[in-house]
Amino acid sequence: MLLAGSASSDPSEAVYISIMTEHDLLEVVEIEEHSGLSCWGWAAYYAELQASNRALMLVARVALPLEQVKTDQIAGYIVARLAANELHINNVAVRVEYRRRGIGSALLTRILEEGQRLAATAAFLEVRAGNSLAQALYKKCGFQGVGQRRNYYSAPLEDALIMSAQLKQNA
Repeated sequence: MLLAGSASSDPSEAVYISIMTEHDLLEVVEIEEHSGLSCWGWAAYYAELQASNRALMLVARVALPLEQVKTDQIAGYIVARLAANELHINNVAVRVEYRRRGIGSALLTRILEEGQRLAATAAFLEVRAGNSLAQALYKKCGFQGVGQRRNYYSAPLEDALIMSAQLKQNA
């Protein structure tokens, strides 16, 4: 499951998407902590990896030049679940230094493709009502607002906008 090069605006950075593994969890939690997401933490991601939705846990890696200390740094990740033919996107985050390079869009596109492959007919997610940048990304990927959850987020307390996208079915 690879996506080479096309997500980043820097041609020297190759970006590829793969299924998350246990070895990725420290970086995933680090990204989560710096993204303002609802805190899952290492144990929750580990438990998800043990479940049947493992194929719906993806990371985007950036292959950095060899002279840099760390190669193949995780730039972002996405976690979803499939239930009753619906794909629910739980978390998606991209490291601050890799934002606005198409990585979030690439992760969303890939997870929607996986949902279609698994016969999902729709995808859902919640986003902070005040997060207009994330909402714009989701709209670009085919999502639209369908509802609201009052006081859904804490720290700070905020409503969530429920967004949905219809998935094409393969004939």
